[in-house]
Amino acid sequence: MAASKTRRPVAVDAELDEPLSRWLWLVKWILLIPHYLVLFLLWCAFLVVSVVAFFAILFTARYPRPLFDFNVGVLRWSWRVAFYSTGAFATDRYPPFSLDREPDYPARLDIGYPERLSRGLVLVKWWLLAIPHYIVIAFFAGGGGSGGGAEGQWFWSAGLITVLAFIAIIAKAFTRTYPKGLFDLIVGLNRWVLRVVAYAALMTDVYPPFRLDMGGSEPRPERAP
Repeated sequence: MAASKTRRPVAVDAELDEPLSRWLWLVKWILLIPHYLVLFLLWCAFLVVSVVAFFAILFTARYPRPLFDFNVGVLRWSWRVAFYSTGAFATDRYPPFSLDREPDYPARLDIGYPERLSRGLVLVKWWLLAIPHYIVIAFFAGGGGSGGGAEGQWFWSAGLITVLAFIAIIAKAFTRTYPKGLFDLIVGLNRWVLRVVAYAALMTDVYPPFRLDMGGSEPRPERAP
């Protein structure tokens, strides 16, 4: 019973994928250009889907399942690209072009589908209630980006996460070791950001905790009550 209480609707998992190349990180941004082009279009669609979902929830208290699955897929894709690049530099495995679960990839994300969502919360949670978190994750993810809305910018931005990822990969280049404590911190920061994105995108009514849950794994998501 105690274990079930610790579960969150958004589960972000990652594994430090070793051995890592000492210098591949220098060209990853070039290798990812196809992903950036596709993700730009996906995030445009993500925003449109979120607007449609807003009205669906407002009138039916339900998030249409196909739309929900699509937006989860966009977040999964984005997390894999971030993990490969400036969000962690923690794997050299090229991210798949996929919206689906990729259980063999070292960066994974799942969001439990909510059977019902609050009609009242949908009016305020994505802006008013989330403002404190926006202030925090602006520091984590930085204020820059390449467009696609506030939710879509984080994995392109230069904030604390990117700075720490560069420190970690440079340490790896010169010491052959990716600092484990730094990896746990980087994943924890990304986890915080992704929880807020899922909440702001109306995918859960569970308010993101003001808590840095460090480490590579966390309990599986469960369906919202």
